[in-house]
Amino acid sequence: MAIFGSLKTVRAQTSGRNENYKTAFDYIDDCLKPGTDAHKLIHNLAAGDSDRVELGNGAFALPQAYLSKAPRETGFFESHLAYVDVQAIISGEEIVEVTDVANLKVKEDRTPAQDAIIYEMHDEASPVRLRAGEVAVLDPVDGHMPCIAIKEPALIRKIVVKIPVA
Repeated sequence: MAIFGSLKTVRAQTSGRNENYKTAFDYIDDCLKPGTDAHKLIHNLAAGDSDRVELGNGAFALPQAYLSKAPRETGFFESHLAYVDVQAIISGEEIVEVTDVANLKVKEDRTPAQDAIIYEMHDEASPVRLRAGEVAVLDPVDGHMPCIAIKEPALIRKIVVKIPVA
């Protein structure tokens, strides 16, 4: 099931995984440091914009800025087969609901072209509150609905690093 917490904690919990995790966490760390190119990139994005940064070995980062979703039902559950998601909040906070994909009913299979499976709404997932500097690692078995507002929609700056499944 998903791993989440501070960047330092999640980095330690995934230390046995492949080198792409170190690369992902190093990039996220740069995004959190004022003055770095990565920090400037994420903070210069307007709401609704995103970018793509190649990290090597098939991994890439998707810096993005958006308004969190409210009500909850405007979101959707998804999972990925080819990539692990490493989602890091740079500024703002949101809820990511997580459940095992075995609990979900497929609504639309967008694999392999988009590496996304979209699911029907599910009301028994576990909410994870992510704040600035916190990270969630979401494996292919983790159905997740990110971007949910805490109370009202708010501007979120997030990095999603896609790590190829080994």
